[in-house]
Amino acid sequence: MVKLKHVLVIPFPAQGHVIPLLKLSHCIADYGVKLTFVNTESIHAQVMTANPGLDDESHRIKFVAIPDGLETDEERKDPIKRLDSMLRVMPGHLQELIEKVKKQSNGIEDEQISFLIADVMVGWALEVAERMGIERATFCPPSVSALVSILHIPKLIEGGVIDNNGFVLKNDLIRISKDLRSYKSSDLVWSCPEDPATQKAIFKSLSSVAHYSKLSNSFLCNSFHELEASAFSVIPGALAIGPLIASAQLFQCRGSLRKEDSTCLNWLDQHPALSVIYVAFGSTTVFGPEQFYEIAHGLEQATQPFLWVIRPDITDGAVSEFLDGFLQRVRNYGKVVQWAPQEEVLAHPSVACFFTHCGWNSTLEGLSNGVPLLCRPYFTDQFLNKSLICDVWKVGLGVDSDENGLISRHEVREKVSAVLGSDEIRENCLRVKEMARKSISEGGSSLKNLQSFIELVKA
Repeated sequence: MVKLKHVLVIPFPAQGHVIPLLKLSHCIADYGVKLTFVNTESIHAQVMTANPGLDDESHRIKFVAIPDGLETDEERKDPIKRLDSMLRVMPGHLQELIEKVKKQSNGIEDEQISFLIADVMVGWALEVAERMGIERATFCPPSVSALVSILHIPKLIEGGVIDNNGFVLKNDLIRISKDLRSYKSSDLVWSCPEDPATQKAIFKSLSSVAHYSKLSNSFLCNSFHELEASAFSVIPGALAIGPLIASAQLFQCRGSLRKEDSTCLNWLDQHPALSVIYVAFGSTTVFGPEQFYEIAHGLEQATQPFLWVIRPDITDGAVSEFLDGFLQRVRNYGKVVQWAPQEEVLAHPSVACFFTHCGWNSTLEGLSNGVPLLCRPYFTDQFLNKSLICDVWKVGLGVDSDENGLISRHEVREKVSAVLGSDEIRENCLRVKEMARKSISEGGSSLKNLQSFIELVKA
């Protein structure tokens, strides 16, 4: 009789980390592996509210919560407080959870936690697992190119490229390996141009990844070998298992932290093929009102049908009066929602391009559907992703700031037109889409890697 393994999965508490790990968890559960998914109490509450039915006992993944040590959501918005509190409080709670599961198992080995998959940003969980004799792997939510730069932080400090807080000392191209294209100094994945304190906190957390990586047998990467072959060659333990795309079943339990507005799918049905600009800047991007106005005017002047995701917290100032007038003016060709079922939107035949913040999940979802990208990164690895999109894969264009640091309405209008009019970008997108499809199809590189990993888990 084959013993079933019990895998515990723990993401970093942010939407861009929770969703890909939930997709991976479903892939693993499909192979008959028992799985427990651990969120912080705050994230757990959001996931359950946005996804009714996830706490159903019949669900094949069990969702549990542990404290992050913070009292309010306001505190959680402070990355310094959040990262410090997580490191101080969560390892103990994770150990208690594993011990509780063991106690409840009444000696039945199959019920006890036997394998842990930890997000690269919660490396301390690997220490807990090692201490408790549990096998472990690291999951990498960003690109493998981002992971390379993170793992080379000690060498970048030693070489005088950056200081001990991650700030660039030389504005030269950064050469990590002869097999890898050079990184621009602006592409370092802890970059937060508008918030140096946040950059220091993120850099401090990422600096520990190289240490924690020694406690893990493999890096599971949400990418595919054909897309980032040179980056994979620099990290021998990196295993390409992406793109992790939601199955039809997973559409019923997305793990989204926000309620999705599916009315936009009916709206898309009313538009011709390749006619709609989809605009979404992720779950954390914040604009000043002036930048928000410029993007809105640019979309209005493009006179192309558009679907725009505008979160209630997308600006750091009041814009409701402006938005009312804007929506009235574009009512015949524009639709605004607070949150969208993004993968279904990007798979829709009417979508012609994706105006994005270049988060890795959004990037992969765009690439997997062959949709050209218009790039406006906000922070961290999004700048590197923009460089890959525009300079390496040539599947999109960036929008550039003017002398005042603003992306003007003229720039938005012109770049929308340029992306939509580029046959080269469209052809490159379709080529990458086909590579992505093959990688996760029967016999594909990512599917074979995933199956090999699952066999390792079940062994």
